[in-house]
Amino acid sequence: MTQIDDAALALQGGQLVAFPTETVYGLGADAANPTAVARIYEAKQRPTNHPLIIHVSSVDQMDYWAIDIPEYARLLAKAFWPGPMTLILQRSDAAKDFVTGGQPSVGLRVPNHPVALELLRKYESLGGKGVAAPSANLFGRVSPTTADAVSAELSSRLSDKDMVLEGGSSAVGIESTIIDCTKAAPSILRPGAITEEMISDVTNLSLIQRDSDIRVSGALDSHYAPRAKVFLNIEPKPGQGLIALASEPTPVGVFRLCSPEDVNEYAQQLYSALRLADEKEISEVVAITPSGDGIAIAIRDRLSKASFGN
Repeated sequence: MTQIDDAALALQGGQLVAFPTETVYGLGADAANPTAVARIYEAKQRPTNHPLIIHVSSVDQMDYWAIDIPEYARLLAKAFWPGPMTLILQRSDAAKDFVTGGQPSVGLRVPNHPVALELLRKYESLGGKGVAAPSANLFGRVSPTTADAVSAELSSRLSDKDMVLEGGSSAVGIESTIIDCTKAAPSILRPGAITEEMISDVTNLSLIQRDSDIRVSGALDSHYAPRAKVFLNIEPKPGQGLIALASEPTPVGVFRLCSPEDVNEYAQQLYSALRLADEKEISEVVAITPSGDGIAIAIRDRLSKASFGN
């Protein structure tokens, strides 16, 4: 048996499995097992009214977890799954309060990572219907993009029967775009690699620009935060850490945390850079945010929340 076989059996037995996705690493449990899902909330110290995203292996599972699925949501699923996109849909009877945070909606995603997809397929072959998985970190902190980061953050909160699967560094590096598909047209509740332009191109619809009353991951003002204080778009001082594109010079006495060449590398390296600041016991970090559209919007969103109050 492979490690992924063992992980599928662990899920079946009510254990937790941290696994890689193309966005960040997730902390998974059987989405139909209330005891197992409760352990996710306990391990992460996550409020129980904060819903979890259910991960499935293909678009074919949409109709098990959701009802009244609009055609534009099916178009999005066909275009971008597997991929860094979560759809918020009207939940079916299969999606219970303990995974939806008591809301009438459910979040679904098909991750684009070979380890995640093999795990989901193996688990479904055992009779599982989906894996509920938020990011594998303490609530409100920096999401992990490597297995080592998961272990560093959560090893003391997991049991000997829980597992952490290795899958390299996450290719995208920030969480999925969350799209509300419960209305006549889609709206973005959390920006990510799937952009407004991409959504409009597939659906031929204009996105609804509105504040939603649906609770989703990463929607709080403060989130994705390291222990270090994060400041945005100011001149870094000696002793501070710096996150910026490689074109931005490093002042004397400033600790360079990463030097991405473009916005895609910026997203890939952002969370590991924030974690490095804590490892180096740097108390203050300056991030020079990238301009423009696309994934730059998502980077600015994450850094805005990481720096909230500073």
